[in-house]
Amino acid sequence: MAGRSTNDAECLMPMLRRSIVCIALVLGGAADGSEPPSRPGVDAPELARLGRYAVGLRTLTLVDRNQVDASVPPIAGVAARRDRPLVVDLWYPARATQGAVPETYHASMPPEQPGAAAAFTIQGLAVRDAPPDGRGHALVVVSHGRRNADVALSWLTENLASKGYVVAAIRHDDPAVLDAFGTYAGFLYRPLDIAFVTRTLQRTLADEGLVDPTRTALIGYSMGGFGVLTSAGATVDPDGPARGLLNGLLLPYARGGAAGAEVLVGHLRAVIAIAPGPEALMGWGADGIAALRAPLLLIAGDRDRTVAYDKGARAFFEGASGSHRYLLTFLGAGHAIGLDPAPDEMRRALWNLEWFEDPVWRKDRIIAINLHIITAFLDRFVLDDESRAPYLQVPVPRSSDGQWPSTTPVPDAELSPANNGITVWKGFPRLHAEGLELLERQPAPTQR
Repeated sequence: MAGRSTNDAECLMPMLRRSIVCIALVLGGAADGSEPPSRPGVDAPELARLGRYAVGLRTLTLVDRNQVDASVPPIAGVAARRDRPLVVDLWYPARATQGAVPETYHASMPPEQPGAAAAFTIQGLAVRDAPPDGRGHALVVVSHGRRNADVALSWLTENLASKGYVVAAIRHDDPAVLDAFGTYAGFLYRPLDIAFVTRTLQRTLADEGLVDPTRTALIGYSMGGFGVLTSAGATVDPDGPARGLLNGLLLPYARGGAAGAEVLVGHLRAVIAIAPGPEALMGWGADGIAALRAPLLLIAGDRDRTVAYDKGARAFFEGASGSHRYLLTFLGAGHAIGLDPAPDEMRRALWNLEWFEDPVWRKDRIIAINLHIITAFLDRFVLDDESRAPYLQVPVPRSSDGQWPSTTPVPDAELSPANNGITVWKGFPRLHAEGLELLERQPAPTQR
C-alpha cells in the first residue's frame, strides 16, 4: 500500500495494540486513493481528525466585471479591461443525508510532454448540494498553486468544512506554466482574484446566513501563498520588479498606488501560506512584508528546490515583524507539501508524481500534521478559541527533541499532554512527533 510501511511480520505480532494498528492501516488506504485524503490515518495528531459535521459541496461561477487584462499591452498608458469569470468550489458544514453518494473529483495537471495525459480522480467525502447545517460559520478562502487544481487540496477543504468552516477554493485558470506571460500574470491576478472572491462571498453568503463575514481567513499554496499574503496586506514595492513586469500593470496595485485597496481583504483574522515563493519577497521588499498585521502561519520544507526556503518562508517569517506569526518546517521536505497524495493515475510517470509527493516524507503524514497545526491556528485566531494555544506553544522548537520520561504514565490514547515533564508536542502520538520545527514570533512592540 503506497505510503505505508506495515509488513506481514508486524501484523502477526501477538501484541494486541500492534494488531489493531495493522488492521486499521490495511482498512484505511488513505495514500492509495481508496479513502478521502481529508480523513487522516491512525498516527495523526489529535486535531487532524474530521469534525462533527458532514460536508456539502457546491460550485459557483463569479464574474469580476471589468478586471484589468494583463494579456494585452496598455494603449497610451491605459490598461485593457475584460470580464474575468472565476469558478469557485464551496465546501460547507452539512447535514448527513441517508444514502448520499460522495463526490469523486476530476482534474488534471500540466503534463511533461504536450498532449500527454495527466488527468486524475480523487475520492471525496463531500456530498454535492447537501443541505447546510448551522449558520454564521467562519469563511476560509483557498488559493491553489500555479496550474494546480483546487480539488487537489481536498485534504484541507473537506477537513475544515467538517469542523465548521465554509471553505471556498478558487479555480484561477492560470496560463500555461512555460508561458512567459503566465509566469508573471499570477502576481497580478492572484491578489485580485482572492480579494474579489472573498468580498463577494462575505456579502452573498452572509445574506444566506451561512457565514459570519467578520471571521475570515485566507490559505494559499505556492503561487497562492503570494496571493494570500498580498491580499492580507503585504504591499508590493513600486520601485521593485513590479515596475518592469506586465508593462507596469502592477503599479496601480503597489504600495501607494491608486488601486491598492482592490487587492486587500477586510475582516481578516488569519492568513496561512504553504511553500510561498521567493519572488514574492523581491516584489514586496522589506517594507512590504513588514506591513502584514494579521496572524500568520507559514508552512514549508527546508529542502524546497522550487522556492528556496531561506529566501521564501524563512525570510517572510523573519520579515513579517508586524504580525503574530508561526513557521512550521518539515525538515528534509521539498515543495510538494500542499496537495493530496498522488492519485493512481499520477503514479505512472515521475513528472506527474512530483506534483504531489515528497521524496522523503509520507504524504499522509504531511497532511495529518498540517491539519493538526492549521486547525489549532484557525480555531485560535479566527474563532477566538484560546484552548488551542497550547498546541502552538510547543515545549521545544524541534519536535525530535521532545522527551517522554519513563516515569511519566502514558495516556490511554498515547497523545502527548505536553505537561508534567513531557515535552513531546501537545496532541502528537508519543513516537510520532519527529522531523519538525515550529517557531513563533510576536509582533514588534511598535507595530502591535
